[in-house]
Amino acid sequence: MYKNSKHTIIFPLVLAVGIVLGILLGQFVGRNKAETQLRTLISRTGLTSPNKLMQTCMLVENKFVDSISMDSLTELVIPLMMKELDPHSEYIPARDMQAMNESLEGEFDGIGVTFNALTDTVIVLSVIPNGPSAKAGIVAGDRIIEVNDTLVAGVKMSQDAIVKRLRGRRGTEVKLSLKRHGIDELVDINVVRDAIPIKSVESAFIVRDDIGFIRLSQFARTSYEEILRAMFSLRQQGMKRLIFDLRGNSGGFMDQAILIANEFLSAGQLIVYTEDRNGKQVKQFTDGKGGSTDIALVVLIDEDSASSSEILAGAVQDNDRGTIVGRRSFGKGLVQNILPMAYNTQMKVTVSKYYIPSKRCIQEIDYSKKAKNDTLAKNDTLGPQFKTANGRIVYEGHGIQPDVKIEPELLSTITAHLYAQNMIFKYANKFYREHKSIAAPEEFVITDEIYDDFVKFVESQDFKYTSESEKDFEELVKTAKSEGYYDNVKEHLDILENELKNHKDNDLINNRKEIAEILKMEIVGRYYFQKGKIISTLKDDVELKRAVEILLNSNGKNEYETLLQLTISNAQ
Repeated sequence: MYKNSKHTIIFPLVLAVGIVLGILLGQFVGRNKAETQLRTLISRTGLTSPNKLMQTCMLVENKFVDSISMDSLTELVIPLMMKELDPHSEYIPARDMQAMNESLEGEFDGIGVTFNALTDTVIVLSVIPNGPSAKAGIVAGDRIIEVNDTLVAGVKMSQDAIVKRLRGRRGTEVKLSLKRHGIDELVDINVVRDAIPIKSVESAFIVRDDIGFIRLSQFARTSYEEILRAMFSLRQQGMKRLIFDLRGNSGGFMDQAILIANEFLSAGQLIVYTEDRNGKQVKQFTDGKGGSTDIALVVLIDEDSASSSEILAGAVQDNDRGTIVGRRSFGKGLVQNILPMAYNTQMKVTVSKYYIPSKRCIQEIDYSKKAKNDTLAKNDTLGPQFKTANGRIVYEGHGIQPDVKIEPELLSTITAHLYAQNMIFKYANKFYREHKSIAAPEEFVITDEIYDDFVKFVESQDFKYTSESEKDFEELVKTAKSEGYYDNVKEHLDILENELKNHKDNDLINNRKEIAEILKMEIVGRYYFQKGKIISTLKDDVELKRAVEILLNSNGKNEYETLLQLTISNAQ
């Protein structure tokens, strides 16, 4: 079995992790001289005289026998120096600044597609609804061959270079030459660039009865405003209880997490506080102006919920404001400041730790200690006990422990390989071409006919993979040969090998349920985009089902209220 949970596969599908939003990266800005960079860095540390680092760089630049690019050398040295501090401090070169800022600012100018430059081919994975590409007629599965008559396929062009050609000021036009299935000639489409919103609220709707659902993908500049709009809309639809999904949310702007927490907490409650190296504390309290203090609240988290997500979840848990469901969060309890440097470069430095209301720090990695192999050490024992407002026991140093823990469902080897080799993506494209419409996301199912067609499609492709059992078998054979047993057990090994092959041949059938779940989501995304993908997974979402049960007070008991009074006993 691959050690993959469903969310490690599904969230990349939903969120398009590892895929550039078509046009994210900015123009390259010229690098500064090494001496200037280092002088700037040193001045910000408060040093008044040259240190060994500056002296070394100046001596190399002036005395080394051969000509050397100190710009390039400095770009290598500074990141190494930052790496020695902690996992989150880093040097940000000018070429990365625009991409980093755009991802959190709320919008950028582009054509509105997600793509992957897979195997030297630019494949459109999805188009943003009502965006420039969607209006121009571009669909998922299209392959971008030329951009403004410049070949981008088959020429080993970097993803950054492709992005630069696709992006541009709103109102300008870009000509795309596409390879589309079933058409021999290239299809030329002109796309007028426009502002592309980056929404942090991915989905907001009524799950059932009066239970609302909001998924927040990141804490961007506009997240609080988006949450207010979503809450208002759900209230209009009769929402009285809410499931707030922070799974896969790695954080962002802390002020947005504080504002959102303020929306749910009563006046005068502590949200979070930071403490620097000198013991100086900065505390954030609620102002009593939150408009959603009256609704029952369940927060979903997982191992990828980090930083600002943990601030929000921790404030909810420590103030006994709601129930946390899912898996233990990432454990990032460090605060970074962005310090500007010369030539549009920046330094992100950890300046303090943050603490949630119970006074615990949820930092998981002990960056002050390293193992013999130079890897960062993790806390392997429970930290000190702390108590929530109602006296529930919580622990420090292991992220946010959920009140209701849900074990991850591991995916089979074949499912992971089908995803990795784009079999599911390719079939969804094929299905979309052959079917003009499908049922609503919550109603669409993978029928026997559809799945049989999928199996035939996979069998027609060059799909190969090695199962974990086959890997173990190969190691067994090697061991048997090295120990001199192979000739004596060869007959038995041959039988075992045939049995493994027979079982592997049936993997597509034996793992139908989990494969069909991911296949359904991918197909639905072709017709109903991101929101449709999320809705299509609800019936199979274990964490969401459990959250609904808690809020519905199933089995005649008020589980929601009970959980807020009990001691947490499932911390590990």
